[in-house]
Amino acid sequence: MKRRTFLKTVGGAAVAAGAITNLGIPSKLAAGKKENIGECKSLKVTVLTETSWFNNDQFKKDIVDHGGANTNQYIIPWDKNNSGGYSALLEVEFLDGKKKKILLDSGWNNEWMDYVYKRHGIDKMLQSGEIDTLIISHWHLDHYWGIESTLKHVNEKLTIYGPSTMYPEDEQLLNGYDHKVAGCKNSIPFKGKLIKTVPEQIYKLGDGVAIKMFDVPILLRVRGENVLYFNVKDKGIVTVTGCCHPGILTLYSFARKNIEGGKNIYGCYGGLHISLFENWDPKFDDIIKGCKSFKPVKMACNHCTGWIWAEKAAESGLPIVKGTDTYKSYPKKSSVARDTHAFLTNGDVIVF
Repeated sequence: MKRRTFLKTVGGAAVAAGAITNLGIPSKLAAGKKENIGECKSLKVTVLTETSWFNNDQFKKDIVDHGGANTNQYIIPWDKNNSGGYSALLEVEFLDGKKKKILLDSGWNNEWMDYVYKRHGIDKMLQSGEIDTLIISHWHLDHYWGIESTLKHVNEKLTIYGPSTMYPEDEQLLNGYDHKVAGCKNSIPFKGKLIKTVPEQIYKLGDGVAIKMFDVPILLRVRGENVLYFNVKDKGIVTVTGCCHPGILTLYSFARKNIEGGKNIYGCYGGLHISLFENWDPKFDDIIKGCKSFKPVKMACNHCTGWIWAEKAAESGLPIVKGTDTYKSYPKKSSVARDTHAFLTNGDVIVF
């Protein structure tokens, strides 16, 4: 696949991809009936790492040289020096004052993730049981392959929510396997509870917190993404994503149609998968217009959103939350990051 064809494919995909009971027990989405997921007091997100890779050109080259956008990610010999990871710490405060910490995604490079976890004390939170829940947004390498860095600190007591659309290679890695060609391995077989999410159901993690899986096709032969919905009292709905492959407008529309309180969209955190490789398509302007129609208050984006889209969206008047210089204290930096602080970067914090 030629580079131009690959970028066109990526850009097109970015545009097109565009009654709950007890904790963790799913309920089927009933047609025409809105789900009551309850309310929480607040959500705090710490950006552990949003730099899944550090150089776009190298990442694209690895893909193009080995078959293109639809290639199985496990047969590509990735440049290890370019691998980082995506992961965030979500801290929810409930109306009664109790709090819950959730880990979103486990990154890619185990060495990078070990550094990130130690820097933010995630290793100790896992060991102490403060964190007992890991949400795998989707099975892409940069969101999942660092699983060993998580499992080395907690295992039997960890609950993982992951899309049911996982492939045999994903299962192998979770159960302990060395994918030598791709350069990913896990030497600690998972012994906790794996909940495979399906699109027909919604999974409540506590009052005001729920997971919805969207079964959409993704690059590198991956399918399905878990999206977190938070209903913050007196503010509205906040979406938290890994890459937002279904499209942010789809997620906001789903909330309005299917979740009680979804009429009020407060904001989002995460990758929005719009201008992934800093390319531009006029259709991206339509996404800006679409977001404006929902009147969000805080849009905290990063990762696969694209620096260029975040800058243009902010210029247009969307409430894009800017980042700080904290990312510069990390040992590696993204090649596209600039002092304009277009979006939240490594080490930044946002509260909804």
